[in-house]
Amino acid sequence: MAIQTNYKTALQHKIFEVISKASQELNVDSYVIGGFVRDLLLNRGSKKDIDVVAVGSGIELALKVSELLPKKPKVQVFKTYGTAMLRFEDTDIEFVGARKESYNFDSRNPIVENGTLEDDQNRRDFTINALALSLNEKTFGDLSDPFNGLADLENKTIKTPLNPDITYSDDPLRMLRAIRFATQLNFEIEENSLNAITKNADRIKIISGERIVDELNKILSTPKPSIGFLLLYKTGLLDIILPELTALNQVEEIEGHTHKNNFYHTLEVVDNICPNTDDVWLRWSALLHDIGKAPTKRFNKKQGWTFHGHEFLGGKMAKKIFERLHMPLNHKMKFVQKMVIMSSRPIVLAQDIVTDSAVRRLVFDAGEDVEDLMTLCEADITTKNPAKFKKYHKNFDIVRKKIVEVEERDHVRNFQPPISGEEIMEMFDLKPSREIGVLKEAVKEAILEGDIPNEYQAAYDFIIKRAEKLNLTLKK
Repeated sequence: MAIQTNYKTALQHKIFEVISKASQELNVDSYVIGGFVRDLLLNRGSKKDIDVVAVGSGIELALKVSELLPKKPKVQVFKTYGTAMLRFEDTDIEFVGARKESYNFDSRNPIVENGTLEDDQNRRDFTINALALSLNEKTFGDLSDPFNGLADLENKTIKTPLNPDITYSDDPLRMLRAIRFATQLNFEIEENSLNAITKNADRIKIISGERIVDELNKILSTPKPSIGFLLLYKTGLLDIILPELTALNQVEEIEGHTHKNNFYHTLEVVDNICPNTDDVWLRWSALLHDIGKAPTKRFNKKQGWTFHGHEFLGGKMAKKIFERLHMPLNHKMKFVQKMVIMSSRPIVLAQDIVTDSAVRRLVFDAGEDVEDLMTLCEADITTKNPAKFKKYHKNFDIVRKKIVEVEERDHVRNFQPPISGEEIMEMFDLKPSREIGVLKEAVKEAILEGDIPNEYQAAYDFIIKRAEKLNLTLKK
């Protein structure tokens, strides 16, 4: 990995020149620190957020920078935290005064005091995030690296500046951040650090669900999330955060019958889906698609191992996970639920003869999410048998073509009945009653079965015939 070494040249953004001038006018030292420096040195492209630390008041520095900028952008001040933020050319710049921190055992919120640059670097989570570049006139672009973070960047190592046991116990969210950075950057977590995460895993319980999910989403958004989830599993964090997932990591044998390890299968499915979607909620669907298998696992002498109804139960479990981790309970949760509940439907279709009526029902039930469902189910093909792998993918291609054909002809996606309940009431001079629901359902079933086309006249004629069986007569 080529590490950027010309730091002064790297600080090309106009904002750094302005911060340097503002620092000089206020007679305070300032440094750019954290993720911006890390990614700059790794040549990962420019981040859209920059952290600046001032040895003095970060708020005063932010206000002075705004004064010197064209159009004087608005400064958001967070007095409680001693921080301020402004936006310049699509970049968020956050200013904070250098500080030292101490912690109480029952909270990750630190007790803060003013400090030096060294104090501020000591409080950072990892050596690679403690790197700072000077924005001061005489030392502009000089690197401050008290913990040898540059070497850790070169060696692809995640390491804490101070004792990892204290670092993780003080702020347990750092354990998830360590695993997230290891996954994003494809770095190794140093052995002492990894052991400290395992030792302090139970401390994650003081972290809010929202914070945990933010890190899980970032892990799921990487090209290979299994790296992170295996680290979460190895350290014991996953068993606390998502025990429904770790429950899948068991294989039983009865009378010579075994079943696959659904935990490792799940991680493979998540990795498989990543090249085909950036949608984090579809990736969540892949992560949770088999969670109903642990509680529904049964052994049957004729069939071997079965997991009857695991999709339906998995949908219920997905909702409980969203509630427990304070995840959004809106359309995102409903989407994941739907994907989990329907996760086996296209697979069954791809193994059997694909009938038009089965495809119509699939499109009717999946609606606008049918392509996402197909993407999930294709990722679910993890067989190591090349012939089977090729056959399943070929069958999925057939199902996809059928979906297009059926949809063009029958328009069942987001199905609206050709004749409304109000029209049926008018036809037979009825008040709201059970018969109207019966007729509407009969029309829907006839269309899905292919008995009639999805057209007004066909539905009208069908209703008249079906109404006779209900002793209904047309209004004259």
